Amino acid sequence: MANPAQSKGWIKNLSSIASWTYFILIIFQIPLFRVPCRSGMCMSPIHVTSSQLISSEIFPVPVIKTLLYPGAIVHGLATDMTFPKWDNVLDLYNLTNVKEASAVPDLQRLEVLAGSYFSVAGAFIGLLKPGRMGMFGSLLLVWGLVKEGILKKPANTDPSKTVYVYPTMVIAVICAFSMINYNLKKAARAAAPPRPTAKPLMSSSKSKLK
Repeated sequence: MANPAQSKGWIKNLSSIASWTYFILIIFQIPLFRVPCRSGMCMSPIHVTSSQLISSEIFPVPVIKTLLYPGAIVHGLATDMTFPKWDNVLDLYNLTNVKEASAVPDLQRLEVLAGSYFSVAGAFIGLLKPGRMGMFGSLLLVWGLVKEGILKKPANTDPSKTVYVYPTMVIAVICAFSMINYNLKKAARAAAPPRPTAKPLMSSSKSKLK
């Protein structure tokens, strides 16, 4: 029989590994999907979030560039083994004139937009305290992509502009669910049936009265 302390430690290690893996997938912008957005075609939750943040001017541009730069480095090294320049980060993601772009693509895919926000926030918060935010973000993304790909007919037949889900999305969803810390003792207490309370017999109660 497994020791409860060992089981708790194993689950904690699994949650920590899942949190770091999920963070790497998000911050380095590993392609998870391909969906039309305000800046053109977005392939990661950070790209979707950044285009919305720049257009709404919620955060200053240097903060958004800091969020995009790790993924830009990975993309530059993977394509031509070069480091991107800090001043060209917005150009790499077609975010220079995103304020003038139409907001219709984002409004038509609110689940993808909200899921991207939750996924990015859950990736950072999961490093400090693993929770359910990343899981909610992943579920919203999956639902939005499934609804876009199945329930809606594509407006064009260009393969480069259609919605697509990469296999890495499955890894992200598994990591998001594995980030949750399950309390085995609390779950066992909740699942256990209530203990019956002992009631005194009628004969014993009568004898006490006598």
